[in-house]
Amino acid sequence: SMLAVATRKAKALGMQHVTFRAGDVTTLPFDAGSFDAVISRFCLMFLPEIPKALKEILRVLKPGGYVAAAVWSAPEKNPFIRIPMDVIKTITPLPPPDPEAPGIFRLAKPGDLAGMMERAGLALLSDDEFTAEVTYATAEEFFRSMMDIAAPIQNLFATLTPEQKTEAERGIVKAVKEYRRQQGVALPITVRIVSARKPM
Repeated sequence: SMLAVATRKAKALGMQHVTFRAGDVTTLPFDAGSFDAVISRFCLMFLPEIPKALKEILRVLKPGGYVAAAVWSAPEKNPFIRIPMDVIKTITPLPPPDPEAPGIFRLAKPGDLAGMMERAGLALLSDDEFTAEVTYATAEEFFRSMMDIAAPIQNLFATLTPEQKTEAERGIVKAVKEYRRQQGVALPITVRIVSARKPM
C-alpha cells in the first residue's frame, strides 16, 4: 500500500520517469554498478542482516557513488516515538529491547551504522544528528497519524485488549498535549544521517 501511495503522488506531480517496487535489500534485482546514489530512509535498523544489505548497496553503486541513510537517534531525543511506547509500557509489560535485534533505535548510537558501512567497504563521509519538530493540529491528530504510519506502534497496540487500547490512546493524547504550542502540538525528533561513498 505504501508503494501505491508513492506511485499516486509521483503521478500527480508529473514524475513519469520514477518507478517503485518492493524488494529484498539483501538481494537487489539490479546489475552491479547501476546507481549513482542509494538513499535509505528509516529502513536499515529494521533489517536482520544490516551488513549483508550494505554489501549489496555497495555492489549496485557505481564507483564513486554515494549512499545516505537516515535512522532514528536515541529514544530520549525522540518524544515523537518514545511517548506512545512509554504509555503502552505502563499498561502492559514489555521486554527490554535487545540492542542487537531489529528495532526503531537499533542504529541510534554514534558510530554504529558508520562502522558497519566502513566494514562493508564504503568510505565514510559523515555521521551527524539533525533535530527538527513534527507538528500536528491536535494531540488526537498525532495519535491517528502514528496509528497509520508507525508499524512498531501498531504491532504493540495489536497485543492490547479493547479496554487497554482506550487507556493507551487516552494516555498518549494526554502526554502529547504537554508539547502544545500556539500552532498545535510540536514534537521534537532527532535523526542520525550517515553518508558514505563507494571507492573509485
